[in-house]
Amino acid sequence: MIQKKMCMVGAFATGKTSLVSRFVKSIYSDTYQTTVGVKIDKKSLNIGGKELNLILWDLYGEDEFQKVRMSYLRGSSGYFLVADGTRRTTLDKAFTLQKRVEDTIGTLPFILVLNKWDLTEEWDIDDTAMDEIVERGWLVVKSSAKTGLGVEEAFLTLAKKMIEV
Repeated sequence: MIQKKMCMVGAFATGKTSLVSRFVKSIYSDTYQTTVGVKIDKKSLNIGGKELNLILWDLYGEDEFQKVRMSYLRGSSGYFLVADGTRRTTLDKAFTLQKRVEDTIGTLPFILVLNKWDLTEEWDIDDTAMDEIVERGWLVVKSSAKTGLGVEEAFLTLAKKMIEV
């Protein structure tokens, strides 16, 4: 069995914990729960005939008072940058965090997850921002932890990329 560490990185309240809960337990809760430090979950998958044990590290969200400890990322095989589509500032934070992660642990597979797609009427990420993401060549998945849209796709895509490395 292959074991890989995957981290959830992003600003506070982007839905990192909800994405993990939806993927691991197929549940969603409207109750906001602040992650203190790191929350670790596991999920086993079969990808291309290979048994993969994912260790999911849900890191606390970064805000103006608290920076993500880059030491939590050591040993990772891949990570998600999670942004809340209803708050443009979380995408800007994702751009900053990606650079910090790469400077700390090098180039690893990652996916930018634009979460809260179920709230498109409140969407705050415009075409200019989307063009910037495309220019960077990043893989993007639009998701909703609430409805489940894109969640499994995101995790399976990143897991495949982590095995290929």
